[in-house]
Amino acid sequence: MKKVFLFLAEGFEETEAVGTIDVLRRGGLSVTTVSINGTLTVTGSHGIPVTADAVFEKVDIDRGDMLVLPGGQPGTSNLNAHKGLREQLKKYAAEGKKIAAICAAPLVLGGLDLLQGKKATVYPGYESTLKGAEYIKTPVVTDGNMITGRGPGFVFEFALAIVAELQGKAKAEEVAEGLLIPCDSL
Repeated sequence: MKKVFLFLAEGFEETEAVGTIDVLRRGGLSVTTVSINGTLTVTGSHGIPVTADAVFEKVDIDRGDMLVLPGGQPGTSNLNAHKGLREQLKKYAAEGKKIAAICAAPLVLGGLDLLQGKKATVYPGYESTLKGAEYIKTPVVTDGNMITGRGPGFVFEFALAIVAELQGKAKAEEVAEGLLIPCDSL
């Protein structure tokens, strides 16, 4: 089973995190939520506490197939400030492993020069943070090993793109059908 690590920081966007986790698990992916705070309970930007599966320091992140960053503020800024996570993102990119980020979180990838020469999307107002990328104003952009999503209203499209990337388009269509989501966006 393919393994995905989704990172939670204080102030994360709850819809993007929980919606993505749900769709990925429906798609047959093993998802481990990882707190970068040192505690299992992480509170989202709208005051909803979520219990992570593990804390960053106790997870072997090298053994995954994809890293996922939900957006939200100050969650994205907190992700961006975490040295260990930044190192893992660079390592995954160097190894050609997959990375996905939604809402403001693609700014972390842009700041690490991981979007150079790629197409990407991001939450409105953050376009300048996509250093070296061509901004595309669509719900989701997949380019090589990177998947970016525009914001919380597109969480299903974002998560289904991840399922399609890791499990194939047929599996993504099956999950979409079960969620009553039109498959024309896949």
